[in-house]
Amino acid sequence: MTNRSRLPVIVGVHQITDQSSQPENARGPKALMAAAARGAAMDSGAPDILKEIDGLTVVRQFSDTLPRFTSPFGRMENPPWSVAREIGCSPNELLYTTAGGHTPQIVVTRFCEEIAAGRLSCALLVGAEALRTQHAAQKKGIVLDWSEAAPAPPKSFGVEQPSFSALEEKYGLNAAIYGYPVVEQTIRHHRGLSPSEHAHRMGLLMSRLAEVACANPLATRRGPRTAEEIASVSDTNPYIGYPYTRYMNANVFVDQSAAILLCSAEIADKFSVPETKRVYLHGTAAGNDHWFVTERDQMHRSPAVRDVVRRTLARAEIGVNDVSHFDLYSCFPSAIEIACHEIGLSEDDPRNFTVTGGLPFFGGPGNNYVTHSIASMVQKLRSSRNAYGLVTANGSYLAKHAAGLYSTRPIEGPWEHANSDGLQAYLDDIAKAPLTDNVEGAARIESYTLMVRNNVPEKAIIVGRLQDNNQRFLANTSSSDPTLLQSFINQDRVGAEGKVETVDGKCQFILS
Repeated sequence: MTNRSRLPVIVGVHQITDQSSQPENARGPKALMAAAARGAAMDSGAPDILKEIDGLTVVRQFSDTLPRFTSPFGRMENPPWSVAREIGCSPNELLYTTAGGHTPQIVVTRFCEEIAAGRLSCALLVGAEALRTQHAAQKKGIVLDWSEAAPAPPKSFGVEQPSFSALEEKYGLNAAIYGYPVVEQTIRHHRGLSPSEHAHRMGLLMSRLAEVACANPLATRRGPRTAEEIASVSDTNPYIGYPYTRYMNANVFVDQSAAILLCSAEIADKFSVPETKRVYLHGTAAGNDHWFVTERDQMHRSPAVRDVVRRTLARAEIGVNDVSHFDLYSCFPSAIEIACHEIGLSEDDPRNFTVTGGLPFFGGPGNNYVTHSIASMVQKLRSSRNAYGLVTANGSYLAKHAAGLYSTRPIEGPWEHANSDGLQAYLDDIAKAPLTDNVEGAARIESYTLMVRNNVPEKAIIVGRLQDNNQRFLANTSSSDPTLLQSFINQDRVGAEGKVETVDGKCQFILS
């Protein structure tokens, strides 16, 4: 018989989106997280269950992740400690994750492992972003106070490592808004599409997200968006990092929070949580592609996504055709396109690939989006009994991957997770691209993106290959002439030939 004291189950979820509060009255990150936690307990039907929490993990805020989002209004010195105090629980374990959009799924998996091992009985995952309010307050000159001292700093959970290498930073490839477009160009080239053909295809893809967001009251962009509107460049929909327009980028300036409450089936029984509320993690796996995007020989592929999802589904002995609902990580089009290709899901599959509306239209609350996608999947599955729902999660520049398969179907026997065993060693053995620097000679462009401001290109970031030995290099153009840079938009430069020179320690690409 199943030991109910060690059978993990999700019993409560809650999400908050605030688009209307003025900055002087809006809730800060701590208040948003506390409200989400209490909402998850209410959702379970047992508000007092919060007192049982013995493990609490907070998803790292963007203000603690990226310098450009640092809050001028102070910070919590120990977010999990602050949240625990606010909701009246005293966990033995308090953790603050490292950065990465994959972390919520990793944490849910870990909570299930800890409950199955008898080390935890009730656990809370919670996160929040208040960048909408932070930005509005700064514009209005309003001073807020989000600071809170703590007796000790938080214990970190996860691996701390930059998303970009020193070489990538050297040429400006040091932000997701440039890393993902470089990947996108290789996808387009592999598909044999012109820039205009591919722009239309990306518009169609993202319009499917917008369609779901229209019906989701928690989405931050709910207006209908056609494929043409998403793909067309305008003052309200400018290029961010070419070839992506604004509506193809995650919307990070949101006030959103989400919480997931897990416990053992024994605790769920103790608090009389209805069976109709209970959702189980049936399969899960995680693995990393080569950490830096320019290390990957085939940037349009992801062996990690392929094998992570394959192992996740295999645990439940099902295939992709047996999944009823999906939420694929959707920070940029390339993330969806690669995931669809690797798991064998058509981009026009009638099941769609989101239950939220995705990061550009539902909202992209920093590292915490997948907490929302899991919460939304739980709610979807409660009204779709015995169906399976697949959530994928992605961190860094398509580097860190995790997946979870959820269902209201009770798990038979003990909960086990060994799906990732040996996977990372296999992924690490995949050959890397031969990457070099400070080179000279005939070359061709493998991929590129443009830094764009107000629809005016300011800098080209080029990934190239030497003609004689196929070594990969990074470069910028030899000139920042606006006409030259605009030509990278007006013409397809992937495959263009020229030469690379090293000037003042940096590679410069010169078109033939």
